[in-house]
Amino acid sequence: MNDVVAARLRSVARGAAGWSAGSRYAAVLLLVVGIAVYFSAAEGGKFVSSANIENLLASVSILWVVSMGMTFAVLTGGIDLSVGAVVALSGLILSKLFNGVGVPALLAVVLTVALGALIGGAVNGTLIGRFGLSFFVVTLGTASLYQGIVSIWSQTKTSYIASGLVDGIGFGSALGITTPIWIMVGVFVAAFAVLRWTYFGRDVYAVGGNADAARLSGINVTRTIVAVYAIVGLCAAFAGVIQDARLGASSPIVGADIPLAAAAAVLLGGTSFVGGIGGVTGTAVGVLFIGILQNGLAIRGVSSFWQQVVTGVILIFAVSIDRMQQNPSRFRIRRTKEETA
Repeated sequence: MNDVVAARLRSVARGAAGWSAGSRYAAVLLLVVGIAVYFSAAEGGKFVSSANIENLLASVSILWVVSMGMTFAVLTGGIDLSVGAVVALSGLILSKLFNGVGVPALLAVVLTVALGALIGGAVNGTLIGRFGLSFFVVTLGTASLYQGIVSIWSQTKTSYIASGLVDGIGFGSALGITTPIWIMVGVFVAAFAVLRWTYFGRDVYAVGGNADAARLSGINVTRTIVAVYAIVGLCAAFAGVIQDARLGASSPIVGADIPLAAAAAVLLGGTSFVGGIGGVTGTAVGVLFIGILQNGLAIRGVSSFWQQVVTGVILIFAVSIDRMQQNPSRFRIRRTKEETA
């Protein structure tokens, strides 16, 4: 009888949480449309011009790629605060491989992305998944570690990269669409397919929903968490490559605001901070919301410092909504317990 009650409680909680995530996703989608309409009316054709739309999408490509990876971590009930430092470190690795060692550009890009996955999985994933350490403490610590490595290794100097391939990643085009936008589409499709149609994707949701139950059902929770943080590291490294391509150089000071912006995008998109609920479709909407808002504010001449303030407010709002939308679930659980007592 207790097993039946427990199953009913889990079903009620999951249904309530799913409804909450869906309602937030719809609300943010309406906000995206609303602010787009507002900036279109306020700025006329300047905001809706094809050049500005292309610039808007290309400018959020780095945040987009990082946020797709971050979604995996949040779905397991964690978060990775080291992604900004990994972006900077990966950009530096690419520069050192290409300029310092003389590795061909394509191989340097592949090695950089692979090293990002290795760093994420071997360090963050192992410490969190195998040793059970707090994701917050681990990723905050590795963020400081990686940023320190970047500062020491680069001597706080910018290193320029002159490569046709790297330039093509940042500013190339195919079928009239710039390469960063194609990368965004490819990363989204890959992440969506993994979460929706693979056993690994189901494991990610199961671990985020209830790690103990997932372990009892035969899922290798440790391996899943290690793989998730490897994916986060891979996406962050790929974003570092795009960052280098967009700047034409490796800068040691990039990426500082990426972790908070990515977390805000994921939470705004309906992925619950407690894990097990959400997906990359909502994250895409969250990124577009932040991108459109920042782009519109920039067109209106609002200082970049105020844009950072807005991003911070968005993050606080997203976390607050996530917290408040968990309360109905707990309320319904308490009522169900009383009814079955």
